[in-house]
Amino acid sequence: MTDPVDVTLPHAVALSWGIAERPERGPKRELSIERIVDSAIEIADVEGLAAVSMSRVATSLGFTTMSLYRYVTSKDDLLLLMQDQALDMPIPPENVDAGWRQQLREWVLLTRQTYRSHPWYAEIPFSGVLLTPKNLRLVDWGIRCLVATGLSGADKLATVLLAGGYARSGGASAPEFSGTSEFAVAVRELVTEERFPYLQPVIRAGEREAAGVGARASTGAGDGADGGAGDGDPFVFGLERLLDGIEHYLAQTAPERQQALLAASTAEADARLEFYPKDPAVREAAGKRRDAEGRLREAQKREREAIAKARERAAKLAARRA
Repeated sequence: MTDPVDVTLPHAVALSWGIAERPERGPKRELSIERIVDSAIEIADVEGLAAVSMSRVATSLGFTTMSLYRYVTSKDDLLLLMQDQALDMPIPPENVDAGWRQQLREWVLLTRQTYRSHPWYAEIPFSGVLLTPKNLRLVDWGIRCLVATGLSGADKLATVLLAGGYARSGGASAPEFSGTSEFAVAVRELVTEERFPYLQPVIRAGEREAAGVGARASTGAGDGADGGAGDGDPFVFGLERLLDGIEHYLAQTAPERQQALLAASTAEADARLEFYPKDPAVREAAGKRRDAEGRLREAQKREREAIAKARERAAKLAARRA
């Protein structure tokens, strides 16, 4: 039995951890939070998120709507519990021989499969990390993939959130511009060269590539030929570029990482400045910001020099003691 936790949590989060007060069950003892959530997920998987309501779930279970409110106090709570339950996926055992890149790739692809098995998941607005047990279990697995990287805890978490966001965005089916579906035909008619001079050639090229792939498949030609990014899954292509970026970050030294972050923040501030180039207050603030950044770079340089000298003194002292 779980001991009560003396902390204030949103009701649905407390329910997901099993630390919220649960109602006394009726004589039939047939209704439970688990049954309510499972029924809601079944409805959403088949009919979409819009079909989920407290009354619809109650009807599917053979109970009154008011009886559900004794277990789940609102539809928002139900949606959060559905999100957590949808992430109840098997976690593969740790592969110590695999590098971080292989492990994180597997994490993203398996997570994406879970999202794709519940297309409604992406329709729920993202409001940060869910503090629910199954979601945090998924985050824990993602951090496990990065143990050997030497990243700080904050960087590991940020990397997992980045990769998780990409997996979630890929959970919904990507629009297909080629083919004979009503959507594809409509897009090809609406996206004209006059209005979309750069997008239209891409769609047309994709249509020709799809036809070429079909022809090669029917004749057996083209086996073993090198294909470009367009011949594969765009999601996988993007995933590999994301992993490339993480790999580039890992190859940087700590000062290089700091400098890159500083450069990024400077570029962002400069971009904002472009919208108000003649405002004297903005230009004055931008000048002070640049001065502060210069002083920060000098301070970082002096810090690195002081650390190097301290290490040198420590090494000399250790040598004398030896």
